[in-house]
Amino acid sequence: MKILIVEDDEALAATLVEMLVQVGFDPIRCSTGSEALKTLVCFEPDMVLLDLNLPDLDGHEVCRRLRVTSDVPVIMLTAREAELDRVLGLEEGADDYVVKPFSSRELVARIRAVQRRSRPDLATGNPEGERSTPIDDAGRLCLDRRTRRVTLDGAEILFTAKEFDVLAFLASDAGAVRQRHEIMEHVWDTHWYGPTKTLDAHVAAIRRKLGDPNWIEAVRGVGFRLRNNE
Repeated sequence: MKILIVEDDEALAATLVEMLVQVGFDPIRCSTGSEALKTLVCFEPDMVLLDLNLPDLDGHEVCRRLRVTSDVPVIMLTAREAELDRVLGLEEGADDYVVKPFSSRELVARIRAVQRRSRPDLATGNPEGERSTPIDDAGRLCLDRRTRRVTLDGAEILFTAKEFDVLAFLASDAGAVRQRHEIMEHVWDTHWYGPTKTLDAHVAAIRRKLGDPNWIEAVRGVGFRLRNNE
């Protein structure tokens, strides 16, 4: 798996490269946001490790620009540990948020967890990424699990890996209410620890991309359901 490291700290970047090579990944490193955006085009990474405190573009801005054209999984690496910073990062399209300092074991575990969610074919060894029910059709909204593509009225919409997983889980039984803990356990797995606002941020992003908040209905005190808007 190719991983783009966007980190201006020379010592930390070198450590990350060495660690990722040791566990079998193929890393490349950039030290600025503008360089990262250019490298994304030619390197086509499977994942991005993105520092927020960069010398030119703020990491948040890099993530926002990246999300215009790409759904590559992004893990933010930062010393900012406030809940507001984590929620903002997730709203902007990050798939996970790791606070410095962190252990190499934790980071590798998080990389693999995001990998399992975003590219199950790479994690399981199934080159086709087959699913028993590849397509969910909620009226005008069509979701293909095999290709991880979503179309609305025939037009494709780009979602981040986590956004896709949330939408796919709701679409697997459109109209049914999914409890918050069900969604968190399915999308972030049973080892997820973080603010419950994480789910709300992803639902808000999905609604915004679908162009109508009524697609996903919040059921107070329970969870969410995907409406079949035919």
